[in-house]
Amino acid sequence: MLNSNVLVLNQDYQPLSVCNVRKSLMLIFLDKAELLHDYPGRKIRSVRMDFDFPSVIRLRTYARIPFKNIVLTRKNIIKRDSHKCQYCGKSSDLTIDHIIPRSRGGKDTWENLVAACDRCNHKKGNRTPKEANMPLLRDPYRPNHIIFLREYMGRIQDPWKPYLYL
Repeated sequence: MLNSNVLVLNQDYQPLSVCNVRKSLMLIFLDKAELLHDYPGRKIRSVRMDFDFPSVIRLRTYARIPFKNIVLTRKNIIKRDSHKCQYCGKSSDLTIDHIIPRSRGGKDTWENLVAACDRCNHKKGNRTPKEANMPLLRDPYRPNHIIFLREYMGRIQDPWKPYLYL
């Protein structure tokens, strides 16, 4: 219960991250954050008091965060591609495929890497998708942290939607 997700907003209401309920309560008790939305009907009880169960909190002071780049990793590419092969849609035996093969000068970039199942990756081989007659289901892109919060955190709670531009 205390490991539930809480959306953390900067002072200007921009989404910063997601933390657990325990961390959010600590920020609230230390007066570093304020509660914006809670779970209706859910409380955290102590011996003498009841506390609202947080869903969205906002920091009281502005946190200067340098531009957040999502790190290019195998896990993040598969997350970006919704755990599906970008050629056939299969969601098992996933690997990473270079759209323009490395042997032809393809780089390790967000725009050149996609999730692919073993079968499609082997079938495409050392060719481009066009040469292999294997169109991509979705063009690859460089995600930002808001997109990652919005699309890859699993179930988005209703109070989070206005802050994640949904």
